[in-house]
Amino acid sequence: MEIILALVVAVAVIFFGALISAGNERQRKAIDGLRDQVVMWATQDLRIKREKLARDVRVDDPLGWLNRVATKVCGYDMDLQVVEAFDTPQALICGSAEGNSKIILSPHSPNDIRLIRRDKRSRLSQYAERNPLFSLPRNTTCHELSVLSCGILFDLELPLAWKGLTGQVLGQSDCLWMYRIL
Repeated sequence: MEIILALVVAVAVIFFGALISAGNERQRKAIDGLRDQVVMWATQDLRIKREKLARDVRVDDPLGWLNRVATKVCGYDMDLQVVEAFDTPQALICGSAEGNSKIILSPHSPNDIRLIRRDKRSRLSQYAERNPLFSLPRNTTCHELSVLSCGILFDLELPLAWKGLTGQVLGQSDCLWMYRIL
């Protein structure tokens, strides 16, 4: 009788643990969805507020603009210098003046890079050997640069600065990904 009672209690504990775990996972997904909605709302709110400022957008010093943006994200001035630009997939490699870190800027998110890596038949996979986006080390930190993290006019200044730094036209992208290699 005691064995049956112990077995029933163990099954009940496992069952309720599974129920709680499933409930927690559902709540996590709901919170992630709310976070995405708040980010979209904040971005749209900033776009409405900046309509008046958008008429006078210029980037006279693209490298200075890039250093200001990197300083906002990293918290300190890295004094970036452009090393090399790649066109397929688009990437800009910069080094800090001290030489202690390397930055790769790209409109491609980490998920985009993973998808390109997995799809061996992709037309971009032929560039995998040369492009540094495909050989990022494990200690790479990734930051999303957007209107929310870099300023109210970031998505308007980005194409101008990218053209000034690389000579290339940036596609339809309102954010930039910064991969920092220590």
